[in-house]
Amino acid sequence: MQVYLDNNATTIVDPKVEELMEPFQCQMYGNPNSLHQFGMEVRPHLKQAVDKLYAGINASDDDDIIITSCATESINWVIKGVYFDHILNKEKNHIITTDVEHPATIATCKFLETLGVEVTYLPVNENGIVGALNVEDAIRPDTALVSIMWANNETGAIFPMKDISRVCRGAGVLLHTDAVQAIGKIHVDMEDLDVDFMTFSAHKFHGPKGVGGLYIKNSQQLTSLMHGGEHMGGRRSGTLNVAGIVGMAEAMKLAKEGLKYELTEVKRLRNKLEDALLEIPDTFVVAPRELRTPNTILISVKGVEGEGMLWDLNKRGVAASTGSACASEDLEANPIIIAIGSDSELAHTAIRLSLSRFTTEEEIDYTIKAFTESVERLREISSSDL
Repeated sequence: MQVYLDNNATTIVDPKVEELMEPFQCQMYGNPNSLHQFGMEVRPHLKQAVDKLYAGINASDDDDIIITSCATESINWVIKGVYFDHILNKEKNHIITTDVEHPATIATCKFLETLGVEVTYLPVNENGIVGALNVEDAIRPDTALVSIMWANNETGAIFPMKDISRVCRGAGVLLHTDAVQAIGKIHVDMEDLDVDFMTFSAHKFHGPKGVGGLYIKNSQQLTSLMHGGEHMGGRRSGTLNVAGIVGMAEAMKLAKEGLKYELTEVKRLRNKLEDALLEIPDTFVVAPRELRTPNTILISVKGVEGEGMLWDLNKRGVAASTGSACASEDLEANPIIIAIGSDSELAHTAIRLSLSRFTTEEEIDYTIKAFTESVERLREISSSDL
């Protein structure tokens, strides 16, 4: 059996999404900015897709949703845009983020540090989150931006964004949240959550790769990084990926419609898997269930190297991860485990298992058996080497 449990890295494209995208590859392939019939016939479909995106996150007509190539581009745009708009002129010179952000956020902040920007990296607590009071304590008069993920890609830990938002609003500080792991897993409503910027990526919720989005509250100023045309109202140049946009919009619609299933059935399967794995001696799961997205487990198995476990599971047909796919070639200790204060030995043993609405009971049963057998085999090898 082949079992895919790396859905926090990427997801299968929903067949309904693929079907909807197909006509825009070889039939309605015109550039929507063109004035001829090929372009004009695409425009209504593009508008319908954008309307779906607004409805999917309950954005206001006063807000902007800008199409990008992925969340990495969107995150870079927000952080560097704030640099150009608020820091380069020395109005402010401070950004707040966390130790456990996606590499797109961390690497962009590190880059800005080479330009003289001061960045505070807040540590997480034992549950793998940063509280609003920690953010409040870190805000300074020269803080330009707070950038904190809504849900962690490795642990699934959900950050208290509404509380963080209230802190930022009270201090007059811009707030960005990376919602890549939130859409389709928790309730996302931009009328209810007062943030200035929110970034997302289609392939994390059963849409196509190569397309993402940036939500901008009240269409506020953000210096463009892509120049060369008047696409997206002049905010982001480049010929639009119509098939990708149509696919992302439908995927978001289906994710919103499937949220109840995610919060009940996917969570039930996740809990079944987690309960079984925790019966293995000397195992540890990061973050309490009630503080996590319903599909994610980050588990450490004492005495078993994460990479070895990964390869053994792969041979048994189970696809998992040692953490963020964007940092999967880095074989150092898992930074999340280090950040929550666990010992360094456990930090080398972390395995992430992430389900989706396409995960079946049979796959979970098989994974429990495969995981247990892998641990037994690898521990036996480890003890024989001593």
